[in-house]
Amino acid sequence: MKRLVFFLAIVWLGWGCATKPQAELGYILQVSSGDWYRPNYTTQQIIARLDTVIGQVKVDKVIIGWNLDDEMYQAIGEFLHARNISMLFWLPVFAETEAILDNTPAVDIWGQVPSNSQWNLPEGFRFNCPTNPQNIANLLTFYETHLAYLPFDGVFLDRIRTQSFVCGVQGVLNCGCEHCAARYAGLGVDLAQVRERYEQIGDAFFSVNDHGQFTDSLAARYFEAKGKVVSESVGQVADWFHSRGMEVGMDLFAPLLAPYVGQDYTILAVHADFIKPMLYRQTHAPAGIGYDYELLRKSVPNATGYPDLVTDVAFLNSQLQAMAHLACKKYPGIEINYHEQFAPTTPEYIQESMQAIQNAGFSGAVLSWNIMEAPDAHVRALLH
Repeated sequence: MKRLVFFLAIVWLGWGCATKPQAELGYILQVSSGDWYRPNYTTQQIIARLDTVIGQVKVDKVIIGWNLDDEMYQAIGEFLHARNISMLFWLPVFAETEAILDNTPAVDIWGQVPSNSQWNLPEGFRFNCPTNPQNIANLLTFYETHLAYLPFDGVFLDRIRTQSFVCGVQGVLNCGCEHCAARYAGLGVDLAQVRERYEQIGDAFFSVNDHGQFTDSLAARYFEAKGKVVSESVGQVADWFHSRGMEVGMDLFAPLLAPYVGQDYTILAVHADFIKPMLYRQTHAPAGIGYDYELLRKSVPNATGYPDLVTDVAFLNSQLQAMAHLACKKYPGIEINYHEQFAPTTPEYIQESMQAIQNAGFSGAVLSWNIMEAPDAHVRALLH
């Protein structure tokens, strides 16, 4: 089992050697400040919480968003910059922008917008086409108009993928619009042939061998191309921000699952100052590794090569090793929030995860996914 998990990760990412362990981890805090037009907290509440956490652990950066409140960001930016801590705007790219943008939705390879969601799960937002140039232009124009004048040192790019198995197979076999079809064709993949092959062999399209490689040759070429199509579009967005002297971080699925949603770590790392792989082993909801893996198995029950997954420390180490060779900084996301049903985390789990990250020699970790709601005991666990 461990051999399969290891290979599933490294087939897509390649080998690498971890750097020397750091004496002290640096942390990135995430603040979910609210939806575009509905704040979750007051400015005073956020600053008070940040002040408490900064007084206990080494904080490198704060990711905050994405409600629109100029005065709030001015005040928080002043607070953070006085402490030499950078502030990044939490920017959703290919989803959760309906309230501010009129972008074109992504469609599956049958030309339909995937039902969101097939399994009646909480991830109920729509994904947009990742290659439509107008979609990207709309997003960047919005940032330039509404956010560029605020004291952000960078952006944290979220939703930089296609839909996942939350929408079943239709969520993963997308986007199939004319823009994306042209990009795939340029890489030697005909989406009409992909559709025909899937309709012929069904779940077997997703079967993998003992090394984590797709057994169907067209499936292998499709997912390799998908990684390029989606990740190169993300690279365009990242390069736009870099051209303005801004730092860029990226929110990624774990290496085990990233290929299914079009995230090619090797391509993305070239365009990122740091990446945040979501290594959520105790999250029983979308983005949780075990949870999404079971959705995969539920969506393609007759596919082979997907045995039971144990998300223990050995598994965590395999995921860290899979990205160790990347040149950008690596701040794996570890959930320190607590929810009895969806995220039953403990101080021991947090300590175990941070020790593995430190042993891997990474820059630090992102304290996910909202420091405003993290139990104090979980923050104190970082001190041990």
